[in-house]
Amino acid sequence: MRIEVVRTGGFAGIERRAEVDTAGRPDEDEWRVLAGLALRPGPAGDPADRVRDGFSYRITVDGRTVSCREPTLSEAQRALISRVLKEGA
Repeated sequence: MRIEVVRTGGFAGIERRAEVDTAGRPDEDEWRVLAGLALRPGPAGDPADRVRDGFSYRITVDGRTVSCREPTLSEAQRALISRVLKEGA
């Protein structure tokens, strides 16, 4: 499974992107469960809750994409984003 995260926004507006291929990894099942949960829409947010200079994310898992932004990330989205940006290339 290919998981890609693209982060945009923030104070500097710099895009950051990372990708992980889980095929053959010993923790592949863990990634699969987390990715499945992260593809679900996060909690609905009030447009007034938008964080100035906050980050927006695009999560793509094997061709399925979900867009989300702070502060309305689900726990699964937050965990997956953090993990991909940390471990991905």
